[in-house]
Amino acid sequence: MANQLADFDWDLVGTKGIGGGYSAEQRAQMEALIEETLNLVTEKQVVKGTVVGITDREIILNIGFKSDGLVPTSEFRDMPDLKVGDVVDVYVENQEDKSGQLILSRKLAKVMTAWKNIEDALEQDVVIDGFVKRRTKGGLIVDIYGVEAFLPGSQIDVKPIRDFDIFVGKKMEVKVVKINHANDNVVVSHKVLIEKDLEQQRQSILTNLEKGQVLEGVIKNMTNFGVFIDLGGVDGLLHITDISWGRINHPQEMLKLDQKIQVVVLDFDENKKRISLGMKQLQAHPWDALAETTEVGSKVKGKVVNVADYGAFLEITQGVEGLIHVSEMSWSQHLRNPQDFLKVGDTIEAVVLTLDRAERKMSLGIKQLTEDPWTKQDLLARYAIGSKHTGTVRNLTNFGLFLELEEGIDGLVHVSDLSWTKKIKHPSEFVKVGEKLDVIVLELDADNRRLALGHKQLEENPWDTFESIFTLGSVHKSTVVAKNDKGATLELPYGIEGFAPLKQLTKEDGSVAEVGEQLDFKVIEFQKEDRKIVLSHVRVYNDAKEEAVVEEKKKTAKDVQKLADNTEKSTLGDLDALSALKAQMEDSAREEAKKKLDKKANTAE
Repeated sequence: MANQLADFDWDLVGTKGIGGGYSAEQRAQMEALIEETLNLVTEKQVVKGTVVGITDREIILNIGFKSDGLVPTSEFRDMPDLKVGDVVDVYVENQEDKSGQLILSRKLAKVMTAWKNIEDALEQDVVIDGFVKRRTKGGLIVDIYGVEAFLPGSQIDVKPIRDFDIFVGKKMEVKVVKINHANDNVVVSHKVLIEKDLEQQRQSILTNLEKGQVLEGVIKNMTNFGVFIDLGGVDGLLHITDISWGRINHPQEMLKLDQKIQVVVLDFDENKKRISLGMKQLQAHPWDALAETTEVGSKVKGKVVNVADYGAFLEITQGVEGLIHVSEMSWSQHLRNPQDFLKVGDTIEAVVLTLDRAERKMSLGIKQLTEDPWTKQDLLARYAIGSKHTGTVRNLTNFGLFLELEEGIDGLVHVSDLSWTKKIKHPSEFVKVGEKLDVIVLELDADNRRLALGHKQLEENPWDTFESIFTLGSVHKSTVVAKNDKGATLELPYGIEGFAPLKQLTKEDGSVAEVGEQLDFKVIEFQKEDRKIVLSHVRVYNDAKEEAVVEEKKKTAKDVQKLADNTEKSTLGDLDALSALKAQMEDSAREEAKKKLDKKANTAE
């Protein structure tokens, strides 16, 4: 039975149904004919597909292959009107899966097509219609061909954009400027489209640009020194000083961003890259409208707009200012900080001192609003010689200090008129600026505005008393307070100072007196007029020795005389003996005196 089945010719058996009755050779021939009518499909490729069926879950597509492909209906949500017969792009993922089914994807086809279109747009410089989906850090996300591209904030417009949200949800034309395949990033720009549109306008503006030309522009940027104006593709600078004839501290006081204004061309360089603009020049200068009644000597009223080290500026009307120099703020001869008198915002009156309408300059004064204190009738009586006053120290110099007795009345106190007893080298040793000081008027010269004052004269001259205390030869306990190469300064009783030459500081043991030591000093010179006392420590012990020698001599002479009186009635022999004794005693006294004098000389050397 088995042998019979093996030898059976199945090709001769008749069959029923489609394809029956064909031999294997005939079947192969027919399959070859069918293959010729089918497309050659390559995987991972985008092809055209025709919709041949639509179900709730799938779309049936014919791509000319031996079998139809299926695509989920969800991938056609953007085509609600899809119908049988429509042709769409699909991506061949797999020619035949485990079930023999052709696998297609419209989603991947859209991505592949989109990147191909994006690459073509970059290469061919094509303008693309995009849709702004959302805002992100530094710019916007724009949908182009279903791919999210980044639009940097600097590429949105030629002018700075401060609010990105106004573009979200709107269509925008863009150009692809960069593709990063490694990260699948696309960068687009809208600015390049505007720049091209503005280039022609820019060239037209630059070609016809000339000084004095009035243009309209939009404020695109603002700084503390001025604003940049977009003139239609060309930027110009409107400096803060050219915004208003009046003084302003910042452009935002008068202008704001995106404001449209008219400006006049003031200047531009040869290359026409820098354009200087003016705004105030479109209005008449305020000086031209200054009232004729404003003249030298007239009073004006205004507001302080600036205070500097040298003075303050008073704005009479907007754009018309006058300088109040610090010397014109007070009758005082010693200048002070202008901020002591005025501050920005003060509204004051002033007197016109000089006026030059051609140069548009004006100098003002405020001290002229009050009477000059040196011209007051009671000046001579009020500051008579010998009158006492209290003033404020305004300035210190090497030779003295200036004291302000009242506003505008200053006097000089010489350094020698500060103290009777202390030798003051600089007034700062005695008083500080701003302190009060009692004085007496020594001299008054109203014509030359000079007033000589003294402080020590408030007390009697103690040197009249010192003359009887520090007599020549008197000895006083004194302290060495300072030394130099000439000698030492001594502190004497009653707080006065004396001077000891360097050679007069030697002590009896040969050492030299140092600062801080307290020793006896003898007055060797007293000058009342110059308030000078010269003293010596050497003279203290040397004079004591001389006095001892003198006393010794006097004592010896008395002893000799007494002995002579007792021996008047002695014998001749006794007289000879006495004479010899007398001679011996005199020789001994002379020898002792000689030794003391030699020792004194050696010590002095």
